Amino acid sequence: MPNLSSKVDRFSASMIRQMTILSNKYNAINLSQGFPEFDPPKELITALEKAAKDGPHQYSLSAGADNFKEAIAKKQSLNLGITINPKTEVLVTCGSTEAMISVMLTVFNPGDKVIIFSPYYTNYLADSILAEADPIFVQLKAPQFNFDEVELEKAFKQKPKALILCNPSNPSGKVFTREELLTIGRLAEKYDAFVITDEVYEHIVYKPFKQTYFASLPGMYERTISCSSLSKTYSITGWRLGYVIASQNIIENVRKVHDSLTVAAASPLQEAAITGLSFKEDYYNKLIEIYEEKRNFFLNGLDEIGLKHTKPQGTYFVLVDISEFGYRSDVDFCEFLAKEYGVAAVPGSSFFNEDVNNWIRLHFAKNKQTLEEALRRLRRLKNDYPIKGRK
Repeated sequence: MPNLSSKVDRFSASMIRQMTILSNKYNAINLSQGFPEFDPPKELITALEKAAKDGPHQYSLSAGADNFKEAIAKKQSLNLGITINPKTEVLVTCGSTEAMISVMLTVFNPGDKVIIFSPYYTNYLADSILAEADPIFVQLKAPQFNFDEVELEKAFKQKPKALILCNPSNPSGKVFTREELLTIGRLAEKYDAFVITDEVYEHIVYKPFKQTYFASLPGMYERTISCSSLSKTYSITGWRLGYVIASQNIIENVRKVHDSLTVAAASPLQEAAITGLSFKEDYYNKLIEIYEEKRNFFLNGLDEIGLKHTKPQGTYFVLVDISEFGYRSDVDFCEFLAKEYGVAAVPGSSFFNEDVNNWIRLHFAKNKQTLEEALRRLRRLKNDYPIKGRK
């Protein structure tokens, strides 16, 4: 039999999804795969019921239903302070995951280079391999996960076609400052590179940090390709609704790739989601209040237990230091944690280009009762494996 593509040997199935399988196997609390435990807003569920009854039920236009694109353009025009043309500058995709791979297949020729900050969302490496682009990793240094400007410029000097910017960043929870983004923009302009953004956590940013959209920076719209989704903002990860915003020429070409991959996103879901896109500012204010309360509750719990961790500036992820438990492999530790203590986490090594085995990623997009039980189990872990010298 003929061999399969050598590309698939260069990356593995998502460790995040593998940890969900492990969680199900051991009936663990799933703090690995980052989907909310709670339902979408009632208005969205009502709108979905109506769409299920009344339609549309057939294909939408490949680029997305006109009314859905108009709703996206209206919302993001306000956020960016730029007038976005829904007919020519918006493309609807099957989640931000499909948006990213469609963009990367559009942008890169074999052998082109792409800058990726490390730690990074795991799909970026797989997407780079599939697009035959060579990654240049630039380290974000813990605990604040800032980059070194000199190191970043060294990466740009290698003439990358683009830089991938996840902001707020998964898994670190970093929110890039305006000054940092201006530095990236200056270098992108100097070395003539695109900036491909992933902004799915745009509305989960904790005070005093603020979300700055890269495309909103002076002179950056034309070289920015913005990917995002409705999944996290409206707690509808299973609806798989994402989008790309970029200039007309870019969108026309990304649409060709998107059309070949998935044809179109689900019509009734687009129709129903328009309701969410029309929410007023108080919805987003309430959303961040909810997540800030969850973040504070969970991080305080980790502090009381005595587990070292990062403090996310955005997203609903936290990295926990497992050095004290003596495991050389964070993958082995995560299986042990799920099997023996009923908590599923993601090995940090799956997010880092560096040789890192002392972090695991947990998420706190759960109901309070679930977080309380997860903390109780983590306390039992800590008590069973005390640090040296601890009474």
